[in-house]
Amino acid sequence: MAVSLRRICDEIVPVNPECGTMSALLVPTGDRALVAIDLGAESCRVSLLRWMEGCPKFELVHRFPNAPVHARDGLRWNMAAILLGLKQGLRLCAQLAPEGIAAVAVDGWAVDYVRLDGTGTRLADPFCYRDTRTNEGEHLLHARLSPERMREITGTQILSINTAYQLTSDEPAVRASRWLNLPEYVLHTLGGRPVAELTNASHTQLMMLEGGWSEEICEAVGTPAASCAQIVSAGTDLGRLSGCLAELPSFSETRLIAPACHDTASAIAAIPDDSDDWAYISSGTWSLVGTVLNEPLNSSQARAANFANLRGAGGVVCFHKNVNGMWLLRQCMESWKAEGRDFTYSELFEAVGEVPPLGYVLDVDEPELLLPGDMPGRINAQLHRGGLERLDASADGAATMVSLILHSLAARYADVLRALSEITGKQFRKLYIMGGGSQNALLNRLTAEATGLEVRRAGTECSTVGNFAVQLAALEGGKPPDRKQVAKWAGRLVAL
Repeated sequence: MAVSLRRICDEIVPVNPECGTMSALLVPTGDRALVAIDLGAESCRVSLLRWMEGCPKFELVHRFPNAPVHARDGLRWNMAAILLGLKQGLRLCAQLAPEGIAAVAVDGWAVDYVRLDGTGTRLADPFCYRDTRTNEGEHLLHARLSPERMREITGTQILSINTAYQLTSDEPAVRASRWLNLPEYVLHTLGGRPVAELTNASHTQLMMLEGGWSEEICEAVGTPAASCAQIVSAGTDLGRLSGCLAELPSFSETRLIAPACHDTASAIAAIPDDSDDWAYISSGTWSLVGTVLNEPLNSSQARAANFANLRGAGGVVCFHKNVNGMWLLRQCMESWKAEGRDFTYSELFEAVGEVPPLGYVLDVDEPELLLPGDMPGRINAQLHRGGLERLDASADGAATMVSLILHSLAARYADVLRALSEITGKQFRKLYIMGGGSQNALLNRLTAEATGLEVRRAGTECSTVGNFAVQLAALEGGKPPDRKQVAKWAGRLVAL
């Protein structure tokens, strides 16, 4: 189904009034299409952007489920299934765009990676960041290099899921082998040269605050800096698509572009708001709460509050921290489904409206709540440790449990945003909420009440918009774009 691109952010984005005047001559691809691939922990998407009568038209061509699988040695991603699904989507795009496809770009979640042998072949399926081995990796690495020193070097939030801790957990036999984060690996399988795109590299806990890989951290991890790929900026051309897909006429001249490979950075690139009074929440499995800065900020306050300086498209810094997110609700739903009660989100949110708030909230970022399995039981264990009465963990008590989760998330968002304002000196008026969680009207309302900010829903597919904006800016200038160029194309695709 083809829809106007602006509809993915339809609650904050009116139709661009200049859309009809954007002739093909103003578009760097001419009349050729673009493809954006978004890798998600729950689903992967292949989307097509075409220009029709001067207007951008966005089509979600192929979407397929994704989830980690339990292997003999841990929780891993089925990379073969992911690649198969993506290639099916690309073939559908080729059929739909006989005018040709100018470029393909890939974004996705950060931190996970693929180990490669000397020929560039995948050694094994990548581990999932939720595998419990990351806890051991964190302890091992901090025994060699303190978290304070790692934070000083990288300016990045200390999280056990970060790539550095995962690499530390790898078997000694593979530690010297090359590795690529997942979006860059997908681009490599399509023919692109192996790189580490800047927005993803900054999530690894291996990149220095000023840029470049840290040899000190690499040595502590036990993996040579030479195993890390060259760091490149968002919008870098990685070469021509090759292989079987290149035999299709639509892909005969297709370039491979590294967009803002981290999906949150791509989503932020889709907000063409050039004021300085807004913050954002990327609301999905995780909630990333932050704001955009022009320079890194690694003050003692920032370090104490564990905010990350993560790179964004066009040279900006995405200054945010991870907060637990819809993972809590999804895991509860899985437990209730095992009881035979397969709730929909709408059913749960309607039921929440019928129960009063409990008057207290969870610590949503407690490590135990980041792990899979029996989430109602994990929540009750926290309540018990705090001297509070356990809730009904069965499906019959779902409304009260969900109410507690949503109120707790909103309260946590408010706490983080207050700290963010104090640390950056910014006074926020607007809060853009992106991602799947942006559809949760109840959580949006609770967040507005808890923060006092004007909440604007930025839609579920802003990563795709940002992906396209970076591609267009890069193709127009022939090199990685700056912030102004990305914002210009985001503004042409959508108008705030």
